[in-house]
Amino acid sequence: MLEIVQLTKRYGAVRALDGATFTARRGRLVGFLGPNGAGKTTTMRCVFGLATPDGGSVHWDGAPIDPRTRLRFGYMPEQRGLYPRMRVAEQLAYFGQHHGLSRGVARTKAGEWLERFGLADRAKSKLEDLSHGNQQRVQLATALVHDPELLVLDEPFSGLDPIGIATMAEVLRERARAGVGVVFSSHQLDLVEEVCEDVVIISRGRVVAEGAIEELKARSGRRHLEVEVAGTGGSWLDGLGGNTVLEREGDRVKLLVDERADLDAILAAARVAGDVRRFSYEPPKLSELFMEAVNAPQPIDGAGAPGALEPGSAR
Repeated sequence: MLEIVQLTKRYGAVRALDGATFTARRGRLVGFLGPNGAGKTTTMRCVFGLATPDGGSVHWDGAPIDPRTRLRFGYMPEQRGLYPRMRVAEQLAYFGQHHGLSRGVARTKAGEWLERFGLADRAKSKLEDLSHGNQQRVQLATALVHDPELLVLDEPFSGLDPIGIATMAEVLRERARAGVGVVFSSHQLDLVEEVCEDVVIISRGRVVAEGAIEELKARSGRRHLEVEVAGTGGSWLDGLGGNTVLEREGDRVKLLVDERADLDAILAAARVAGDVRRFSYEPPKLSELFMEAVNAPQPIDGAGAPGALEPGSAR
């Protein structure tokens, strides 16, 4: 299990992490979410010793992480850390050996992962000669070549086509089923909702929500109500106050309602208006939970500049 405990980190006046705390269990796919500059990349860099926190700790299976432990991890940075003029297969084998594989095993593993990602015919190509999406595949193969216990991936789906996304998602699911811890960041929230079991949402250097996606949905005080009443154009809602209309298309309306909403009263009003063809009550989407979490008021203690961007983050 990966444990991030009260991590703090400053870059001058910029407070990148402000007591960030969460856990990621083996065998679970964890989406690490947050706005640009929220602290995601800084947290990942702390796991791998690429950034030294000012306070707090990082543990794997209950013990502090040292250089030997990190050799059992796989890391995929958002900015590629590979050699552009090195041939692809040689590169994978090189990193496999760096993580402790013998030369022969590293070459075999390199070939297996290139085959898996549909790049066997590009084994002798230089990395710089590949497309953006194929370079992304090679970067992930580099993180996987030594069969790591923990995968930490920064925007792994960026630049991939639908086939590449499907392949990468299935690989991550397989690794999780094999007992590997998988943590990845992404701004593609619909994809995270489809692929992940757990999420961690960070904002201004602080974790503002954490847990199983379904549990977070169940705890939310908001619900979606979709109603279709034939031939009304949604006009039956005009006399029914207290509800937020999210969408209105023909006879179908989608409402945002409080969990205490009187569904019987709403259904009764719809039936009076006409033939009710749809009445669906569902929890919010992950994207809405995300917006609710990051927009919630957070305490400010005057110790820095919460919400300032991580170095290198886009505004």
